Amino acid sequence: MASQPQTAAHQRPTIALAMGDPAGISPELTAKLLALDEVRAAARLVVFGDRRVLEEGARVAGLSLDIDIVQPGAPTYAAEKPVLVDLGHLDPADVTRGAATAVGGAFATENFRRALRMAQAGQADAVCFTPFNKQAMRTVYAGYDDEIRFVADVIGFEGAAREFNVLEGLWNARVTSHIPLKDVAASLTTEAILAELDLTDRCLRAAGFANPRIAVAGLNPHAGDGGNFGREEIDVIEPAVRMAVERGYNASGPYPADTVFLRAKGGAFDAVLTMYHDQGQIAMKLMGFDRGVTLLGGFPFPICTPAHGTAYDIAGRGIANIGASRQALLLAARMAAKTTDREAAPRLAAG
Repeated sequence: MASQPQTAAHQRPTIALAMGDPAGISPELTAKLLALDEVRAAARLVVFGDRRVLEEGARVAGLSLDIDIVQPGAPTYAAEKPVLVDLGHLDPADVTRGAATAVGGAFATENFRRALRMAQAGQADAVCFTPFNKQAMRTVYAGYDDEIRFVADVIGFEGAAREFNVLEGLWNARVTSHIPLKDVAASLTTEAILAELDLTDRCLRAAGFANPRIAVAGLNPHAGDGGNFGREEIDVIEPAVRMAVERGYNASGPYPADTVFLRAKGGAFDAVLTMYHDQGQIAMKLMGFDRGVTLLGGFPFPICTPAHGTAYDIAGRGIANIGASRQALLLAARMAAKTTDREAAPRLAAG
């Protein structure tokens, strides 16, 4: 992981931060993050982007940034100030604000690739990024289905990874993600649900939950109503929950999807595992659209981003809410710090 051995109590993780789509609110969000004392205290920040784009973002946000600017390949990891690695690859004059373009896609894709490779090389403990636009990314990377696919391609990862949505203390995981709704039921298997429960438990523990309480949502109305509205709960979901409990996971369900988030919001659960994308996304975004975080879990290092998008409609107006980006970076810092603390402990004991 990141260099400069220190005592675990004093070590700040290093986070590689990729600037997102330049046509949206990403430049001003990046500038606002770099100006937050809380963020600077939580982690060493190494930003990948273009100085001119960041300066434009700071201008829009009404900020004057105190950062170091280096060229690619220069040392970055001991700096106390945030560091911008200036790739010099985009003139703001070439940005069409509020539009998904190949220029913006190339900018964001290269920034993300550099941040991921820094973490893969052990020079950063986590990766964050301000919002991307998938349409723009696909213009320069044809296989860009989503961030998980891109990360796996860049770092050569072949394991299981999944998006988690996090709203303060509540997590949402899902069994299926970016597939048509008509394909969901056929895609659900006991093995797939059990695998997601395993990954969810591991990621929650990495974030500091000692015994994560995971509620499993049903697929059908009223969780199938005893088979009246479908048998997926009886034939597929319930067996997965039973097997998870036998393995020692604190899982329960299936619960009706239209009420389980009310219980979770009230503190009954730490996470809800839903069967498909919008089943959880709608609930989470209604509860806190401006505070929600997306975590890409299962990779060798945490990857976090705000759960909202590029907000093309308000780009350049200086009114973008920093809440979700702040939460994303602080979550990455907490998860990375736990990893570096665990790795530092054997070194300290041996020394």
